[in-house]
Amino acid sequence: MEEELGMLKEKHLYRRLKVLESAQNSHVRYQGRDMLMLASNSYLDFCNDERVKEYALNVLLEYGTGSGGSRLTTGTMKIHMELEEALARFKGREAAMVFNTGFAANSGILPALCGEGDIIYSDARNHASIIDGCKMSKADTVVYQHNDMADLERKILEHPGRWGLIVSDGVFSMDGDIVDLPELVRLADTYGLLSMIDEAHATGVIGTTGRGCEEYFHMEGKTDILMGTLSKAIGAEGGYVCGSHTLIEYLKNKARSYIFSTSLSPVTMAAAKKALELIEENPWRVQRLQENVHWFCRCLQEQGIVADSDTAIIPIGIGEEEKALQVSERLAQQGYFIPAIRYPTVRKGEAMLRAALMATHTKEELAKAAQAIGEAIRLSR
Repeated sequence: MEEELGMLKEKHLYRRLKVLESAQNSHVRYQGRDMLMLASNSYLDFCNDERVKEYALNVLLEYGTGSGGSRLTTGTMKIHMELEEALARFKGREAAMVFNTGFAANSGILPALCGEGDIIYSDARNHASIIDGCKMSKADTVVYQHNDMADLERKILEHPGRWGLIVSDGVFSMDGDIVDLPELVRLADTYGLLSMIDEAHATGVIGTTGRGCEEYFHMEGKTDILMGTLSKAIGAEGGYVCGSHTLIEYLKNKARSYIFSTSLSPVTMAAAKKALELIEENPWRVQRLQENVHWFCRCLQEQGIVADSDTAIIPIGIGEEEKALQVSERLAQQGYFIPAIRYPTVRKGEAMLRAALMATHTKEELAKAAQAIGEAIRLSR
């Protein structure tokens, strides 16, 4: 282990924890300094929202801290059911169920639905939780080129008549691009496959009111399985899946990561429920986030940086791992929290800064940040 850690350090791939000294916000305290947070998945800045905290506190006082058991034994409280009902309404589905994390959701859903003899078609840049879920399922996994629907169809035709599903990120977690949902659903329907989308980085981010990929493409109700997380724009914790009553009842009885895990705290469920209500009541947060994304991309382009995104994730390519670390450190010295993303999260030699914006960033802050990023990159050449 020591030798392996030494090799990681030599290759500039060693990772250390960055300990924050404040709540997750558009500004955080790190190593005693105020920093502009440009890397958080809390896209709508709900982690420290006063209304969310007040509601969660009331639930804490009523229900306590822990759930005391798995969902199928003693770990289901009224607040768990209320959140699942709210998620189903928000996504326009018959039912929903909550997992402990997004990772647990994917590693539970995929093995429950597919097994030996079945087939899963998975995008080449899908999240690690999807990759692991595919492996755990023991189904044959066919990887198609990133967001390439022509390649996907070619590979489906190579395996005619096989039961299975197509699974893809809705918004890809590193590149920030959006799945070609219309074509993916068409292929699934044409060839008798289930369609499954991971909306971890889409919910609360894209679509006029933040309802995700289906709203973005104006094709509500067309995807068989909508999976997502409560830990990104919703600002709480957990994963979820939305679909038909039959699908949800089946997963409750078959998904091992659901059946054999102590359920999430009622406090966490309360935070997610309140944040979801606020998204529905105040879609301006979603619109403000989308405005910030387009503004920041223009500011980066003025610095000569290739930047174009419709999501809260804006990748800034650097290349070499050591260089990415240097750029990130220069920015940290100026008060910008934006860590370098390196292998194995991205391919070797394709290190980047992964800018992630919030609805509460100001245009002035983002303009100054873009200028600082451009200068830091130029100094590293």
